[in-house]
Amino acid sequence: MKQLIVLMGVLPILLVFLIQFTLDQRNSDNIGRFQECVYQAKEQAKQKGCFTPEIKEEMIGKIEGNFGVQEEDMVIVLEEVPQYRTSKFDERELIYYKVSVPIERIMAGNRFFGISDEKNRGMYTIESWTASELLKE
Repeated sequence: MKQLIVLMGVLPILLVFLIQFTLDQRNSDNIGRFQECVYQAKEQAKQKGCFTPEIKEEMIGKIEGNFGVQEEDMVIVLEEVPQYRTSKFDERELIYYKVSVPIERIMAGNRFFGISDEKNRGMYTIESWTASELLKE
């Protein structure tokens, strides 16, 4: 009987670890797909010299389709002024971008540990610069 009582006390804690592993795998997959969407847009922006409205809309559409996130929930800061490649490195040829999406569930069983749903979310951000490949005519 003591073993059954101990099992009933320990089993929920062990199940949380199993569910957390699954949640981590799902979040990792989502982050990988998000990174791929941003990478594709960045490569297109390098060729065009900036993030054109078409590139931005295509990236937003992919993110919305993959994650079910609305554009209002994202934080998007993109260089929209064309930058030109020069013969030697100059910081003026860098294209800046910052894209963030919300992650709704970070920890499984958050209520079991006393963590509210509002605190169990966050933003995943990709922020960087890339060199323009657009030549000045």
